[in-house]
Amino acid sequence: MKKTFMLIILAAAFAAGAAAQGVSLENGWVFSTGDSSQWASPNYNDKNWKPIDVHHPWEQQGYPKYDGFGWYRLHVFIPSSLKDKAYLKDSVRLNLGIIDDNDEVYLNGKLVAEYGGQANGKITVSNYGPRSYTLAANNPAILWDKENVLAIRIFDTGGDGGIYGGTHNVVMSSLLDNVTINNDESFDFGDNGSMSKSITLLTNSKYSYAGQLKFEAKEPETGNVAISKTVQVAFSAGKPYIYSFTIDRPLKRSYQLTYSFTEDRSHDVAVKFEGSPYVLTPWPSSKPRINGPSVFGARPDNPFLYMIPATGKKPLYYSVSGLPQGLKVDENTGIITGIVSQKGDYPVVFSVHNHLGTKTKKFTIKIGDVIGLTPALGWNSWNAFGLTVNDDKVRVAAKTMVTKLAAHGWTYINIDDGWETAQRLPGGEITPNQKFPDMKGMADYVHSLGLKIGIYSSPGPRTCGGYLGTWQHEDQDAKTYGDWGIDYLKYDWCSYSEVTDKDPTLEDYKKPYQVMRASLDKIPRDILFSFCQYGMGDVWKWGAEVGGNSWRSTGDIEDTWQSMSTIGFNQIADGPYAQPGHFNDPDMLVVGKVGWGSNQRNSRLTPDEQYTHISLWSLLSAPLLIGCDMGKLDEFTSSLLTNDEVLAIDQDALGKEAHQAIKKENYQVWIKDLEDGSKAVGIFNTSETYQTITLKPNDDGLSGYTKIRDVWQQKYLISSGNNFTVKVPPHGVVLVRVER
Repeated sequence: MKKTFMLIILAAAFAAGAAAQGVSLENGWVFSTGDSSQWASPNYNDKNWKPIDVHHPWEQQGYPKYDGFGWYRLHVFIPSSLKDKAYLKDSVRLNLGIIDDNDEVYLNGKLVAEYGGQANGKITVSNYGPRSYTLAANNPAILWDKENVLAIRIFDTGGDGGIYGGTHNVVMSSLLDNVTINNDESFDFGDNGSMSKSITLLTNSKYSYAGQLKFEAKEPETGNVAISKTVQVAFSAGKPYIYSFTIDRPLKRSYQLTYSFTEDRSHDVAVKFEGSPYVLTPWPSSKPRINGPSVFGARPDNPFLYMIPATGKKPLYYSVSGLPQGLKVDENTGIITGIVSQKGDYPVVFSVHNHLGTKTKKFTIKIGDVIGLTPALGWNSWNAFGLTVNDDKVRVAAKTMVTKLAAHGWTYINIDDGWETAQRLPGGEITPNQKFPDMKGMADYVHSLGLKIGIYSSPGPRTCGGYLGTWQHEDQDAKTYGDWGIDYLKYDWCSYSEVTDKDPTLEDYKKPYQVMRASLDKIPRDILFSFCQYGMGDVWKWGAEVGGNSWRSTGDIEDTWQSMSTIGFNQIADGPYAQPGHFNDPDMLVVGKVGWGSNQRNSRLTPDEQYTHISLWSLLSAPLLIGCDMGKLDEFTSSLLTNDEVLAIDQDALGKEAHQAIKKENYQVWIKDLEDGSKAVGIFNTSETYQTITLKPNDDGLSGYTKIRDVWQQKYLISSGNNFTVKVPPHGVVLVRVER
């Protein structure tokens, strides 16, 4: 987490039809790094500036690792016909997509809008997110029927920067600007093969609305309309309209659902899209099954905590043969605790039984210098709650995890930014703020469930959210974490750039993590160390050397296809450096209900894109850190997170990362070596339409592998001939395991 994610104009969250027929701002931008007040002037000569695409960060367009000021300029003609055709003629909207981080907007040399955290002229807080600004139609800065010069001054605090993603246009304000089509209620899966849902039309404006709501469901491969219904609706402030529907559950594919509202007076149209969810993960058997990795590491003389992940009809009973001296297992919970003093590899056998049978599994406990032998599986508060995280939300996450996910290996409950006070105690100790009245008590509660707890800080004076960082208090904070019982530390670069050289050397990048690693090593506790510094200095080349268990290899993720796919499919240079105990981290998961604050909504990733997200991250041996509101874990999201064969690919003890074996215009294939000699293969459709994709084992590095198992559906597939052909949905995946 680097930025404070803020949704500024909610009306921009849905597409408007007639209301959005404006002037495009998608093309023609030019760009320069640096800063000058002259660049706001419409008379400034920008002909030597370089073109830039407002759909990608400036780092990807020839300005790698650049932080600081950058200017965008665009010459655009704004016709008065926009006003003539509009129902409301009093104001204009500038939709500028996503800006990262802070901005000032100049139109023909006049400052017309700004957004960012500034104090005394200095950027203090980053504010990353979509921008939509409203201007009066008679604002003298607008030159109707003439060329206008739009200049945007941006300051980036770190990671990705600039304008990228979203919609870029000039439109007249609409009656529908304050109308929301809320489709964030989850689908209810019925026992009769159907699923149902309600959507809500609501407004906070002074207007009353009437019109037609049209609901459509399209078959994904052909585009044929399967369902089309239109109803008359009326709603106003405090009196929303709720539309409920029931449809047959799609058979292993996602239908495109469209909700469109046409307003009677203006004929403006508001549209919201989503894909219908579909579940591939089979329902767990009532017979015992032991899940999770085959290995676990701990350091000698430190507290040991591991819960055997197992599914099956309860009650389940647990036993372990061969436990090293100092450990014991609770036969009713499967929680193993104690302390082991002697280094070594200890082969043990887990046994779990219920009235339907018994299941055993070979397992290795490694007591030594390396922990985190497989990527962390857990939850992090940031993508759901941002700085609004509190004790209650963390406890809900822990309770949900132990009841729904822990049996599949999920372990960590991680508190991100927002827990710290504004000042340290007189002795220099850090304390939690009023949202966390008893940090040790909460850690004890999490541990009592068999789970582990994580926390967040920065090596700089402040965190990304403006709270206290660890700067010059490393030993004190490490001791405090140990006293509380912390098991995981996310350490975010943030304000450290203020206390290091302007142009950091490789040693500058390493230093804060080396210092904190040394402090953590003084604590008699296993604390997983996660670097959050966005891949600076090619961290994957030295992260293990300075004691990192994982390190961010990218900027922050968003819940969009562009963000997720760009991050996931570019994990190439760092791949060879993944190994047991040391993993690349392409950022947290964006499935389920996310929000970065006090309000949560459904992920903007389609169901197919969410399957791609989990599949790709598992192939990458990435930490899987759920970023959703765990208290609202729906059936579809649960099915994504509880497929044990998919999770086994991520948790494979070999610890290798998949490589990009094939990259074509419309698809990619990634292959991962597994400990038992088999391979995991992800076949990804990167296009907007269904693709039929054929693998040729002899040509694609899979020669000799004859058994093909679809791991999402957990069944073997029959392949005729020497080739393997699959149909893959748009932005979707087929994930298989091939065996000899």
